[in-house]
Amino acid sequence: MSQNLDWAFGLHSVQTLLKRDAKRIRELWVQQGRRDQRIETILELAQSKFVKVKLVSRQELDAEVEGVHQGVAAKVEPQRAQTENWLETYLDQLEDTPFILVLDGVTDPHNLGACLRTADAAGVHAVIAPKDKSAPLNSTAVKVACGAAEAVPYVQVTNLARTLRSMQERGIWMIGTAGEAEQTVYEANLKGPMALIMGAEGSGMRRLTRECCDTLVSIPMAGEVSSLNVSVATGVCLFEAVRQRQL
Repeated sequence: MSQNLDWAFGLHSVQTLLKRDAKRIRELWVQQGRRDQRIETILELAQSKFVKVKLVSRQELDAEVEGVHQGVAAKVEPQRAQTENWLETYLDQLEDTPFILVLDGVTDPHNLGACLRTADAAGVHAVIAPKDKSAPLNSTAVKVACGAAEAVPYVQVTNLARTLRSMQERGIWMIGTAGEAEQTVYEANLKGPMALIMGAEGSGMRRLTRECCDTLVSIPMAGEVSSLNVSVATGVCLFEAVRQRQL
C-alpha cells in the first residue's frame, strides 16, 4: 500500500466511514465468501458512493491489516487532526454549551480510540490534545473508536496551555482530574461551558496544564487499586457531566 494511505477496518468503522467521509476511501477490500447482512449493507453503501470494491481472500486481509478486520478493510487517506485555527472558528460558531475533552499525555492509540468513542457517546463537541507526546490518529485508534473518529473532531495543538487559556477567555471552565483532589467529580458543578482535562496514567497532567485548571476533581476509589485506565476514568467523568447537564 502507498505510504500516503492507511487502513480502516472492521464492520462498524468502515460503515461509518462510508456514510460520513466516503471520499477518503480509495479502495474497499471485502473477504471472498462473506455475504451476511452487514457486509451486504457495506457493499450497497460502497456502490451508492461509487467506491471501488475488491474481493480478496482472508489471507490477503490478514497479511495487510494488523487487527480484527471482520472481513472488510478500506484503503483510505489518513485521518487528519484539526488545528488551533480550526478550533477557534469552531468554537465561535458553536451554538450549544461547549463540552470539551482534553487529553494531556495520552500516548496509547487504543486509549485514544476508546476516549473518542466515549466522547462521541457523551456528546462531546471536540477532543483536544498536544501535538507532542500524544497518540496519533492512526488505524488502531480509528478501529477502537468504532466510527467515533469520523464523528468527533480530534484537535492537536502546538501549545496546549495557550489553547486552554484561550478557551478560558471564551468563558469555558477548565476542570482537571487529579487523584489527590479533595473535591470529587460527583461534587463538582459540571453543567456549564467546560473542558474536562484528563492526564496520562501515572504522571497525570503536566505542570503547565495543571496551572490552567480552574478546579481539580477526583474519582473516589474504594478498593486497593489507586487509579483507573485513562479511558475508563474519562467515561466516569464525562457521564457524570452528562447526568448533571440533563437535570
